[in-house]
Amino acid sequence: MTYGYIRVSTNRQTVENQRFEILEFCKKQGIAVDSWIEETISGTVEPKKRELGKLLEGIKKDDLIICSELSRLGRSLFMIMSVLNILMEKGARVWTIKDNYRLGDDIQSKVLAFAFGLSAEIERNLISQRTKEALALRKNEGVKLGRPLGSTSIKSKLDGAELAVSVMILAGTSVNQMAKLYGTHRKTVKLFISKKSLDSQGNLHKVQKMIAG
Repeated sequence: MTYGYIRVSTNRQTVENQRFEILEFCKKQGIAVDSWIEETISGTVEPKKRELGKLLEGIKKDDLIICSELSRLGRSLFMIMSVLNILMEKGARVWTIKDNYRLGDDIQSKVLAFAFGLSAEIERNLISQRTKEALALRKNEGVKLGRPLGSTSIKSKLDGAELAVSVMILAGTSVNQMAKLYGTHRKTVKLFISKKSLDSQGNLHKVQKMIAG
């Protein structure tokens, strides 16, 4: 079965743009959509409380979900990764059009799933860590949060994501795709990769050995 999944956040948004996108994509790929799932609901709502949850429960091995982009599945990286994990455990596939992901039962998909899992865990840990740091600053030092106008931060939003980004480089994930996943600008990703030498042969070889076990 091939499913076309469409989600919009408000009644003012139209499903027709996403439907057209999916139909045009399928036409080029020679694929027919067997069933459509459309819903008007925020991506912050847990999948199990959406029509998406019903789809995840009933989906079978080799079934395919096509959507316009990963953000249709959820608003947070952790939520998206949870959905993808369910699909991969069931042997189902998901293809996105705008960010060009093809997740299935191949080696590249497994490498990406590994990277995504790391990314989701990193995001959750960093949110917790930053919250604790902010509360500590406010309580103990009385420091105004945020950097002064015109100054630059020595920290990167991607700090701690070195391994996940390295794995994505190995999997051929583009800088634009990484930027979307982490909710940052592509220049931030490029600078992070360059400063940490993540695309160096030495680093990539080390990560390859780690994945291979």
